[in-house]
Amino acid sequence: MYSRKKSLEEMPLENVTIWSCEKEGCKGWMRDNFAFDHVPTCHLCQSPMVRSVKLLPLVNNTNSDQKTLKKGVQI
Repeated sequence: MYSRKKSLEEMPLENVTIWSCEKEGCKGWMRDNFAFDHVPTCHLCQSPMVRSVKLLPLVNNTNSDQKTLKKGVQI
């Protein structure tokens, strides 16, 4: 029997540094290597965020130094 379903390959997991929202009830978080600020604010509720660690699949970020980039677009 033919099946179109692709087989899922296992993605390697790694402990990754993240920023998570400290406001109770908010589920906002982001990877540290994708954050633009040294201490970011939550993009959902604008509360401060705290640094923690989470077990996540590996994701390559080709621009590894985003915190030094200027925000916004110059016109």
